[in-house]
Amino acid sequence: MMLRKLATAGALALLAMAGTVTQAQPQGGAAFALLTEKKVFSMPAYQTFGGQTIKDVRVGYETYGKLNAAGDNAIFIAHFYSGNSHAAGKYKPGDAAAGYWDSIIGPGKPIDTDKFFVISADTLSNLNTKDPNVTTTGPSSINPDTGKPYGMSFPVVAMRDSVRVHKALVDSLGVKKLYAVAGASGGSVQAVEWSVLYPDFVDRAIPVISPGLSISPWVVALLDLWVAPIKADPKWNNGDYYGKAEPLDGIALALKTVTITTRHWTWVEKAFGYKPADATKPPAADINNRFASEDALTKAGIARAVTTDANNKIYMAKANQLFNVEDEAAKVKAKFLFIPAKTDLVFPPEMSQAAAAKLRGLGKSAEVVVIDAGGGHLDGVLAIAQAADAIRAFLAK
Repeated sequence: MMLRKLATAGALALLAMAGTVTQAQPQGGAAFALLTEKKVFSMPAYQTFGGQTIKDVRVGYETYGKLNAAGDNAIFIAHFYSGNSHAAGKYKPGDAAAGYWDSIIGPGKPIDTDKFFVISADTLSNLNTKDPNVTTTGPSSINPDTGKPYGMSFPVVAMRDSVRVHKALVDSLGVKKLYAVAGASGGSVQAVEWSVLYPDFVDRAIPVISPGLSISPWVVALLDLWVAPIKADPKWNNGDYYGKAEPLDGIALALKTVTITTRHWTWVEKAFGYKPADATKPPAADINNRFASEDALTKAGIARAVTTDANNKIYMAKANQLFNVEDEAAKVKAKFLFIPAKTDLVFPPEMSQAAAAKLRGLGKSAEVVVIDAGGGHLDGVLAIAQAADAIRAFLAK
């Protein structure tokens, strides 16, 4: 059970699938459930901000609710670094897990699908490309010019490249304006990018566990740490491993690193305590005997490695490192609600507060509501219900 919780809560990479939502009446008079159906958006070509062309771009997406006649009741949900577009609902009524923000997206919930048309889409270079329910274009994709995977020849992409592809997606769905855009962590980066790139298209932005208006040098280094074990694995082979043995040891250690750095030390203490993984194998008796925390985190990394592509993870790290709109903040017209987490060690609340202060200094509307759940960075995903009332009130303004 602990391994299952870590594989889900640690980086939530296995939660993503995409689809269009319908409402189904469960047996026994229970509340309505959202059921999703996978959709795929395609573009024949896309030119990156770096000026390079990517052919045959495809991203998975899901929608909830209905678009109104004016096309202005849409809310876009952007996913986090290791997540994907399965933001809410289930694929079948019997599925064990719903989308990662299911607590706030759905009929009658703060992001009310009885009122709003909600869209979520996979980013370019999504980590979980080996999951059959994820669609993404990235280094693991086939280069149509060579018939082989791109590998490290894939063009560098920034988070704003994913936003531009997603803008083409929402345009294709008939959306005329976004009522709001929201997202956690890497999704908050996208939310801010939306507000800068399309100021007349976005009315509200809800960046959750956000770096603010740019990635700090601290997180640039942290993102490098998150991919370093992959590059140190001989099987990575400078990104040329497709059709060969994959660098699974490096991926597993990289994912373990993400998990431990996105939590808080008090959460680890409460979850595991200072105890051995196996009571019959005390750590003092043998160098290979593990404590509960290191054993569980190691196993969680191994379990998740099989659905993670190494090169995609490296490219996603670079995409986040490139985020900086400090000089473009004056373009923003959207109202902002920043939702940091009190114990976040990746994007501490001070970063959201500084961004809000800068926006207010530019004459913009920006407020901050802090989640206090003790779980670190991942509180922006796992404890988002704590901010439910604030989100509901913000959307009502």
